[in-house]
Amino acid sequence: MTDSDDKKINQSIIKAFKLLDVFTEEKKTWGVRELAQKTGYNKSTVYRLLFTLSSLNILHQNSNDKYSLGSKLFELGNRVSIYKAITNMTRTPLKHIALDIQETVLLSILKERQVFHIDKADSLHGLKINTSIGSYQPVHATASGKLLLSFLNIPEKEDIIDHTKFEPYTKSTITSKSKLLAELTKIKHQEYALDIEELETGLVCIAIPVRNKKGHVIASLSASGPLSRFKMENITNYITILNKGMKDIESAFYDFDKLP
Repeated sequence: MTDSDDKKINQSIIKAFKLLDVFTEEKKTWGVRELAQKTGYNKSTVYRLLFTLSSLNILHQNSNDKYSLGSKLFELGNRVSIYKAITNMTRTPLKHIALDIQETVLLSILKERQVFHIDKADSLHGLKINTSIGSYQPVHATASGKLLLSFLNIPEKEDIIDHTKFEPYTKSTITSKSKLLAELTKIKHQEYALDIEELETGLVCIAIPVRNKKGHVIASLSASGPLSRFKMENITNYITILNKGMKDIESAFYDFDKLP
């Protein structure tokens, strides 16, 4: 870790996690004084951390003024289990799609008004797409974002769009609500979305919907590659490959109304 990295580290977060780490199966509840002695922090620091963590439901204050782990950690842990279970089922199909389409393939959902990538299979070509599992990207500048937005109900769609800053990542980025809405109408009709250098110059992406057993769109399956290799005249072929692989992907989402 470099000196520059050290400066980026938030010490309050480190202290909070050190405090959380003392809660174990053997000792599930702690008082303020006990935690101060265990962690080496002064009581005022411990109290401030406990107050913040309790307000977020990360810790729970019991009737005897002791603290235990709260519901938020259980919720977050279950999310990890859900995503892990899904990726165990989708990883092999994604690799097959990436092999067939010869580009990087991503499986994504909407989360916190952004695109959230839950699984990825890299292209076998030398160039790798700089998008990682667990990362977020803007809805207005990505094929997956626009695709998922287009199938939302009107209140949800308007809520996300109203909170979108329309940052211009390239000269091709959609930067107005009216243009985005027009694009979403087109996408919903054709059932695929394109991002042609809208997020990154030289990068092209195509996305299709993934549905559950009720036919509701709850994820997107996309392929990304450089403009020099991702030929627009092959769009129909790309969609055919994605749709073929999507059938296996949909089985992982079959019983979900939506993902957390």
